[in-house]
Amino acid sequence: MVTEVETPRGLRTAYWRVDPVLPDPEIVARAAALLRAGGLVAFPTETVYGLGANAFDQEAVRRLFAAKGRPVDNPLIVHVAAKNELADLVREVPAVAKDLVGVFWPGPLTLVLPRSRAVPPVVTAGLDKVAVRMPAHPVALALIRAAGVPVAAPSANYSGRPSPTMAAHVLEDLDGRIEAVLDGGPAPVGVESTVLDLTVTPPVILRPGGITAEQLSAVLDGIAHHPEHTPGRPQAPGMKYRHYAPRTPLWLVDAPPEAAAARLGALAAEARAAGKSVVILTRRDHRDRFPEDRVVVCGESTDPAGVAAGLYTALRECDLLGADLILAEGLPPTGLGRAVMNRLRKAATKTFVNGVQT
Repeated sequence: MVTEVETPRGLRTAYWRVDPVLPDPEIVARAAALLRAGGLVAFPTETVYGLGANAFDQEAVRRLFAAKGRPVDNPLIVHVAAKNELADLVREVPAVAKDLVGVFWPGPLTLVLPRSRAVPPVVTAGLDKVAVRMPAHPVALALIRAAGVPVAAPSANYSGRPSPTMAAHVLEDLDGRIEAVLDGGPAPVGVESTVLDLTVTPPVILRPGGITAEQLSAVLDGIAHHPEHTPGRPQAPGMKYRHYAPRTPLWLVDAPPEAAAARLGALAAEARAAGKSVVILTRRDHRDRFPEDRVVVCGESTDPAGVAAGLYTALRECDLLGADLILAEGLPPTGLGRAVMNRLRKAATKTFVNGVQT
């Protein structure tokens, strides 16, 4: 018998709570059956919650784009449950891919390789290459194994909103638009996977994420970074459109800590003088620098991983305060700080670098 748990009231989407380490096989089997039947199921990964569809079912993938309000030219990542399944989705697995898989899978690294004919073009937005990863979360792996198919899964939020790191975030955006949610607790990494394009030399990071450039450099002889603002067709998720954004306008201040505090304070004072309410998004150790304003804290300056883990929850918390403007403090763009700054720049309506609006 499946153990039923109390479901949040008023939901139109099926909701099942599962142990994040040892998920109930019967609940997983129920969700897997939905996937095989063309349904959409949200599930936890180590990065954020994903919204899954059978990657081989073109109609299910089209429903996924519609449920998210996602532009159809924005490619999806295909998730697998075993390292050897990569070979089923790509035309060849080069030596560099084998090396990376051996070190970083399962984990928050997505590899872009020439797609095989088994992958429908709708998954890759018509590109002749496919993004694949093996998540490092017991619930995600159990679900993919039980479904018996690779799972195409972007983040389980409405397109453009902050990505979900808890099941409650998924339901806030997608209740009634998808078949089910598996609640496996908070996603520990908090930002999406790193997307690495292996179809070019040297390999290019298309999106920074949970595996840092420094970690990749220990395995690769050379690595490049794709410019964040590039016109034309997106080559990976998160590249072209405004993403990760709260409903409230967000201004990002990118400067050393003392200069950032001064600029944030000045912008807050200007906003208050204009009759606008402000909330400042900063780190816990900088909270006392803003005694006149409402503050949402996100991690500590010395812990970029903690900032990354709390970022999307903090952005949603800022929205709940009902302010007219969010003023966000940047983070040095090294390690996971690079991924955090990528997300904040994508979310921002204005960015100030060393005091100058860009």
